[in-house]
Amino acid sequence: MSSEYLTTEELAARIKYDVRTIRDRLKDSVLLEGIHYIRPFGGRKILYLWDAIEKDMVAQSRENGAMVPMANGSVCRIN
Repeated sequence: MSSEYLTTEELAARIKYDVRTIRDRLKDSVLLEGIHYIRPFGGRKILYLWDAIEKDMVAQSRENGAMVPMANGSVCRIN
């Protein structure tokens, strides 16, 4: 099994999101443990699985078309 593991800071730089947004809004709602991230050896450290995140980002983008994020966390679909 070969996957690229990223820290929260590395993921934030790659997808252009703030680290706090990933931790507070995306983790456990969009990014799911065991699919998008793991906790190696049962510790506190979180490593994100880039392959799974990239695949789901692209699939979600194609599926939903153009959307505008709203302040309350929902989205407004433009299509």
